Amino acid sequence: MADGRGRGQRPQTVLEVIRTERLSPHLTRVVAGGPGFRAFQNNEYSDRYVKLLFADPAAGLEPPYDLETLRAERPEALPRLRTYTVRWVDVEAQELAIDFVIHGDDGVAGPWAATAQPGEPLVMNGPGGGYAPDPDADWHLLVGDLSSLPAIAAALEDMPADAVGHALIQVEDDGDVVDLVRPPGIEVTWVRERGDQALVDAVRALRWRHGDVQAFVHGEREATKLLRRLLTDERGIDRGRLSVSAYWAQGRVEDQFQAEKREPVGQI
Repeated sequence: MADGRGRGQRPQTVLEVIRTERLSPHLTRVVAGGPGFRAFQNNEYSDRYVKLLFADPAAGLEPPYDLETLRAERPEALPRLRTYTVRWVDVEAQELAIDFVIHGDDGVAGPWAATAQPGEPLVMNGPGGGYAPDPDADWHLLVGDLSSLPAIAAALEDMPADAVGHALIQVEDDGDVVDLVRPPGIEVTWVRERGDQALVDAVRALRWRHGDVQAFVHGEREATKLLRRLLTDERGIDRGRLSVSAYWAQGRVEDQFQAEKREPVGQI
């Protein structure tokens, strides 16, 4: 099919790389657009995410990919899926940006982003999403690491000018501290310590505000588990005011991580 769909498959958006930008030692931004942008169905979420499809160049595939046929006839050539947040969308310019965490040659998406050239295809499903800042919240709490920085940065830009609260972001080194556009009332803390407990300790040390808090907590799996427990059990945040999910898991590639999330224990 022209859009890469078989029965039950999601439509694919095929963009092309316009430019790349190194934001920090571990962050690279890829801006993509082109004629295929017209198929991108934007949404209102700050954490809008897409499933990127990375095909092995040696397989000789041309996007959009017929995944149903590949799965039946060439399973070894199936593109690898990786989930990423869309940092921003410019409908007028027909461009969008995705920020990639780079760790040398590790992984699939990071090495691709580090060497991506203008004109290369960027194929995706989506976007999805589930969180946007509530302008009626008394205050906001945003917690995460480099993987969730794009969603946190987008949320800060979407907040009303009088929003107040805290954003805590765990970074690997000082070079990953970037400028964030935010309301003056949002205090940003860069957590330099590593490990699951570092973000928990930083949140526990906050001057806790009164009133209705809306919280966004995403990042490494074990850290989000600890933070969920802290916020619900110790701080008493209503689960309906808490957006919490793991973007990745220490020691797991995404294929394994996503498979584990589909298991009953992973869903819990």
